Amino acid sequence: MINNIILIAGNELRRFFKSPLAWVILALVQFLVAIFFYVPLITYLQPASVASGLTDAVVSTMYGFAAYIILMISPLITMRLIAEERQLGTIKLLFSSPITITEIVLGKFFGITIFYMLILILITLMPASLLFGTHLDLGQVASAFIGLLLLMTSIASIGLFLSSLTNSPAIAAISTFGVLFFLLIITIGGTNSSLKTAEIVSYLSLVSHYNNFLSGLFNSIDIFYYIILTIFFIILCIWRLDTERIYG
Repeated sequence: MINNIILIAGNELRRFFKSPLAWVILALVQFLVAIFFYVPLITYLQPASVASGLTDAVVSTMYGFAAYIILMISPLITMRLIAEERQLGTIKLLFSSPITITEIVLGKFFGITIFYMLILILITLMPASLLFGTHLDLGQVASAFIGLLLLMTSIASIGLFLSSLTNSPAIAAISTFGVLFFLLIITIGGTNSSLKTAEIVSYLSLVSHYNNFLSGLFNSIDIFYYIILTIFFIILCIWRLDTERIYG
């Protein structure tokens, strides 16, 4: 089972890098994140700056903006995962092969997660460069790193499931953006609700849990939230494809 998952993940990653989209996304993310790294850094270095610390003022700010950038470009990353297989008719070959649906889904999930990790590593090289000239709160940096990684895996699972619902990558991208946008702005609705409702809405928000990581608050509740969210959508995807395999 593990060998099949590794093979599918490797194939998915190679297929993605053969398209110019992967390289455009890598370049675009680096360019945008670099802006949100440079501007806070220049602001921090101003004599009138009253920032509490370099890690808070620059690194956490950069990771915060990086999350929004990832949310915006993720539909383009995940839209082709299964929708393109169905569009090209290759999904039938996968269904007829001696590979389980679980192996197919996990292989595609880990393949695209590796791409997300590459983005994360490239992003992290920016604050890491500051270590040559100053000191950072490495605990807070690690917390932000793990938080963004967990956020990315959750986004990957959501996009994977929504890609399994259609044969059009464009529709998969639009629906993924809609779901992510809803999970992004749901916090705003909670602020205008009663206290109890606000707590529930805040718990469902992708942003509220991620902000805790940016602050260096390594809370098990936030970790379990992203893990449960990821597993939930992976199971939904497996169920969806398994139903399609059985009933056509």
